[in-house]
Amino acid sequence: MRKNQKARSFVTIMIVIALSALLLRLGLHRLIIFNIEQNQLIAQGNLKLLSTALENFAKSNKGDYPSQIKQLTKSDPAYLERNYIADSPIKGYEYDCQRLDPKGYNCKAEPVNCKLTGRNTYTVSTGGLIITENCDKE
Repeated sequence: MRKNQKARSFVTIMIVIALSALLLRLGLHRLIIFNIEQNQLIAQGNLKLLSTALENFAKSNKGDYPSQIKQLTKSDPAYLERNYIADSPIKGYEYDCQRLDPKGYNCKAEPVNCKLTGRNTYTVSTGGLIITENCDKE
């Protein structure tokens, strides 16, 4: 009888451990999803700030865009408070401007690790239109 009681106690403990592990896994999964969503919102916001600064610079300079991001951060007053390209990665996203010349720009925010730090790649081009693409398509 005592052996049966020990076996039942062991089974009960194992069930409690299994349920705790399952709940922990579900909680961690939800936390990761939340973190990814936050990173994506921040990346979109940063690209909007970058695009707005580039467009405002062009308006102030006879339609010519800057050839370097430094021109946005070093001017007085500054068009942009932070150099997102030099400060990358920021909150799981790398920032880069493949094209930055007097005629226009093409900048991108890409997750450092697709599906872990972000699920989408964001691109903004001259005029400020942001395009969203799934990062695992590439």
